[in-house]
Amino acid sequence: MKQQYSKLVLLLGISLLIGVFFAFDLQQYIAFDYLQSRHTFYKRYYEQNPTLTLLIYFVFYLSLTALSIPGLSIVILAGGALFGFPVALLIISFADVLGSIVAFLGSRRLFRKYLQDRHPCRLRAVNHGIAREGGWYLLYLRLTPVFPCFLINLLMGLTKIRVSTFYWMTQIGKFPHNALYTNAGTQISKMDSLMGVFSPGVVISFALIGFVPLVMKMGLHQAKVRRALYSSQENQQI
Repeated sequence: MKQQYSKLVLLLGISLLIGVFFAFDLQQYIAFDYLQSRHTFYKRYYEQNPTLTLLIYFVFYLSLTALSIPGLSIVILAGGALFGFPVALLIISFADVLGSIVAFLGSRRLFRKYLQDRHPCRLRAVNHGIAREGGWYLLYLRLTPVFPCFLINLLMGLTKIRVSTFYWMTQIGKFPHNALYTNAGTQISKMDSLMGVFSPGVVISFALIGFVPLVMKMGLHQAKVRRALYSSQENQQI
């Protein structure tokens, strides 16, 4: 009874936070047009209060990730434009992964037992993938642009994957996405007009966003094939 009460309180708390976010139209503050129009103000504030600005950005990004709010790529672009590549990438990488862990643990706490007991067939493919490949299955999902990151966080919470495995594979799998968007943000900050969208730096940055994950996914697939062949050869020798 106590466990059910704690789950109910947690679910109501999360629902309340998400409800407040959308009820007060807070998503307008993570829109590209708004962030671009406030770039000068944020830049000046960052120059005057660097530590506080980084802390606010870190907590803000972590909270949005933990609540599974979509559209965070725009926030990454803003971070790259505001802080520069190395600092923004460091802040984003850890805020992103820690927020993903919070969402992952929340999903595991609230829904795992209920869904696994009542809908085992629908989760069979995911459970089989985790049992067969472990963290590599998660990494493969992270490098597949079709699956939204917040959905992967919630889905993995329903499985038996370890938190440590989830952390490392999320850190590795999301790094290319975060690095490419952060770099694109630094290029956008150099634009002095709308024609800057067609500058080589911006065009190349956004082209890499779609190209690099595809190449990494193909490389991961080849590695899995080679590993399977090597394992098959070892079994035949035995």
